[in-house]
Amino acid sequence: MASPKIDVIVRNAATGTGEGPYWDNESKTLYHIDLVAGDAHRWNSLTNENEVISVNRHLTFLIPRKSGGFIAGKKQSLIHFDWENPSEQTILAEVEEGMNTRWNDGKCDTSGRLWAGTMCVEIGTVVPVGGLGSLYSMDLDGTVKKHADKFSISNGLAWSLDDTVMYFADSMHRCVYAFDYDKNTGLVTNQRVSVKYPDDKLYGVPDGMCSDTEGKLWVACYDGDRIVRFDPETGKIIQELQVPVKNPTSCCFGGENQDELFITSSRTGYTDEELRTKDPLAGSVFKVTGLGFKGPENIKFHG
Repeated sequence: MASPKIDVIVRNAATGTGEGPYWDNESKTLYHIDLVAGDAHRWNSLTNENEVISVNRHLTFLIPRKSGGFIAGKKQSLIHFDWENPSEQTILAEVEEGMNTRWNDGKCDTSGRLWAGTMCVEIGTVVPVGGLGSLYSMDLDGTVKKHADKFSISNGLAWSLDDTVMYFADSMHRCVYAFDYDKNTGLVTNQRVSVKYPDDKLYGVPDGMCSDTEGKLWVACYDGDRIVRFDPETGKIIQELQVPVKNPTSCCFGGENQDELFITSSRTGYTDEELRTKDPLAGSVFKVTGLGFKGPENIKFHG
């Protein structure tokens, strides 16, 4: 049985909510963000250095583009920017004009198509209105499609090994949904519940997630101090990984052999006393080795 080892690679990286880990195997770097501050981070695994640039508030995800630069969610816009000139931003698309919403999590499928969900903007640490979130995709030609709605906190995304099922978490609904997925058309149908979180508060709520090469889901349990491995076909818990923070936010596989799990976490909502005595590593980024599992490589946006 593997004995996982958890290391802090960037201590207290986020002043607010750390999110969106993306391992880039070409550069051997981990991209991650601080949603509240609007900062993009780049951790170099070869030098152990963490570089930070400011993109602006409500930066919710960033994904490298195959053509260069990045696509990112920023409030209600999908933008392009280059790492060297982050203030020079091109708006690619905008959604939900006039609504008090923002993008949340985003990820690309194996075709290089972008998927992302929206949610109501928080007041402090509280999401005031549920049911305002929707699920969108952006095709390679820049076309944006809305696929489903009435979500509350749109979150993690993942796909089955054969690309016939897409998984999508809603934190407030405390579940992971499954959709039948057509890779060629980029359409989803037949929404149903794949994983329903237990009624007790031990596991918190589902946040960001990823899949492994056995087709299982790894879901960050916000307010639950753990990452849980689920069987998406049965909804049952297979394995639990305790982490040294209360609020892990997302995870992805990476490393030289795609067998390391990177985890982001949140620092939002803590008092100084709580950070000092209860959760001093809040907002840190972690690397887990020795899990005995691998994950597929992250996909760049091909548009």
